[in-house]
Amino acid sequence: MNYYSLNHKAPVVNFKEAAIRGQAPDKGLYFPEKLPVVGQELIKNIEATDEAEIAFRVIKPYVGGTIPDDALYQIVSETVNFPFPLQQVTDRIAALELFHGPTLAFKDVGARFMSRCLGYFLKDEKKHVTVLVATSGDTGGAVASGFYGVEGVDVVILYPKGRVSPVQEKQLTALGKNITALEVNGNFDDCQRLVKQAFIDADINTKRFLTSANSINVARWLPQQFYYFFAYKQWPDKKTAPVITVPSGNFGNICAGLLAKITGLPLGHFIAACNANDVVPEFLQTGNWQPKKAVATLSNAMDVGDPSNFVRIMQLFDRQMVKLKDILSAQSISDATTTDTIREVFNTTGYILDPHGAVAFKAIEHYLSDHKQSKGFILETAHPVKFPDAVQQATGKEVPVPEALRSLMLQPKHAVAMQPDFEAFKAYLLD
Repeated sequence: MNYYSLNHKAPVVNFKEAAIRGQAPDKGLYFPEKLPVVGQELIKNIEATDEAEIAFRVIKPYVGGTIPDDALYQIVSETVNFPFPLQQVTDRIAALELFHGPTLAFKDVGARFMSRCLGYFLKDEKKHVTVLVATSGDTGGAVASGFYGVEGVDVVILYPKGRVSPVQEKQLTALGKNITALEVNGNFDDCQRLVKQAFIDADINTKRFLTSANSINVARWLPQQFYYFFAYKQWPDKKTAPVITVPSGNFGNICAGLLAKITGLPLGHFIAACNANDVVPEFLQTGNWQPKKAVATLSNAMDVGDPSNFVRIMQLFDRQMVKLKDILSAQSISDATTTDTIREVFNTTGYILDPHGAVAFKAIEHYLSDHKQSKGFILETAHPVKFPDAVQQATGKEVPVPEALRSLMLQPKHAVAMQPDFEAFKAYLLD
């Protein structure tokens, strides 16, 4: 399996090179040259197949022999060694809980897989890699946890000041060692802009070997397919393809789900559930792609005004709008509706949604009201404890802090304050 740049001005590379580089030299995102077909034996026997074996079979074609089978199986076994339960919330809506990993967020899977792949690739290399990552919330903590203590890798995380929750901030600022957090006085798009500029700066790239741990990196993006296979394994009605609603910010997660569907997993319609950052819902309505400045919302991990991965979604559908809209729709949900949804679902079912899950829940409710025979599931991407104020305001209940978080919350914060100025960021990296 080789990968080409979606800007079409860079050499084709294998999985190893794509994972280490993160982004192509022409600043395009890497995309597989051909899409493998999911084996029907796996689909037929999925209920009897354990998660590590499912993950191994899904990802093996994309790795393309750059990691031996035994080492790859070990990597995926460590990546998915926690539960992914599909919880029934109402008679027509279930929630795939992706928050049972070490940082209580769905991004644990991609970060753990990528960190272990890079650890394998670099174990015999003399080069030292700097991982640059911009985060709107959960990515930073997952990357910090996944790469903590990995030999030959330094991690620099940029996050927007005052726009991540207390738990999210603690997860990316409390570890230390090879993890550095930069607290940027701006929004997520400012953080992402600084990272993108660093990748094209000749001075920085002469001194540091950079890679990205955002979902633009194929080693972060591709393993997110696992969620959809694990959900299908638990889906009770195999004769009816489930409608799937994904809280969407940078669109890496839903892009992986669409990839799983296109390559053979029997899934139904996809809904991109967005907050007030509605670039994609507007695009699907008007056909005009108009990035905007990100606005702050309760569902902060989705506060993205220029989603990087949407170019991959367009590629999956041969850049044909008719094909895209046949499988994908999108909705924008306000903060007020998000809060109301948390309250209503809790009062009627006892289930506690986090703000991202609430956005998805309301979006699938809207869809199912017009499709009476359909059922589906949302991706519940973060533990409610990460958003205590929003959840308590909606439910009147405090969310108990999991034991794993209690000691972390007592650790001091270590972050470098920075303005959203590239020269200041460049000086920091060159120092």
